[in-house]
Amino acid sequence: MKVGLFVPCYINAVYPEVGVASYKLLKSLGVDVDYPLDQTCCGQPMANAGFEMESKELAKRFDSLFEGYDYIVGPSASCVVFVRDHYGNLLKEEPHRCASEGKIYDICEFIHDVIKPDSLPASFPHKVSIQNSCHGVRLMHLSSPSELNVPYYNKLRDLLSLVKGIEIVEPERPDECCGFGGMFAVEEHDVSGRMGRDKVQRHIDTGAEYIVGADSSCLMHQTGIIERDHLPIKTIHIVQILAAGL
Repeated sequence: MKVGLFVPCYINAVYPEVGVASYKLLKSLGVDVDYPLDQTCCGQPMANAGFEMESKELAKRFDSLFEGYDYIVGPSASCVVFVRDHYGNLLKEEPHRCASEGKIYDICEFIHDVIKPDSLPASFPHKVSIQNSCHGVRLMHLSSPSELNVPYYNKLRDLLSLVKGIEIVEPERPDECCGFGGMFAVEEHDVSGRMGRDKVQRHIDTGAEYIVGADSSCLMHQTGIIERDHLPIKTIHIVQILAAGL
């Protein structure tokens, strides 16, 4: 299989180490992975701000750039969901419609559901608390939503359990929003900040050293709170743990 690695623009600009770890992790799992050059924003921030049709050109460019790959894989549930759930509508009048929406995966979803490894060489001797993002839970089904009467599952926990030396916990109200929400954090910053502080405190209450998640945007929001308030916990993207030592 040929995989195109999609590195969202904010990860490329702010957390390039997450993109590097994603590439190394996929290569270590035997995936034929390529990083298409000249990637740009997928268009999600523009669409979230109410300018969905203005993001059409970005969608067309993305679809063209990743043409020819069997899978598109990216380390950001929210960006992946935007491509998967919205590109079909944005590009419905294009001659070839949208080739990306049916083959794009969050990297945790791809590894868990497609690669299905039974071991990883990674070691991370620390206690971590899982951050379940809203997109990851409710649109990507990376974990079960607590408000529904369905059997518990968590794909992030499954993957982390393959890492040597790690201790995994989850906070109270595990799928409660951290308050980021893209434009919500800008337009309702006071509410967003209060939600973020509550969420970080729930993670701290577990005794964890790290908050670990699959969405850098959620981690970025909580990192800002941690640094401003000098709180005794850190954040880390899950791929950095799964790729530890590579």
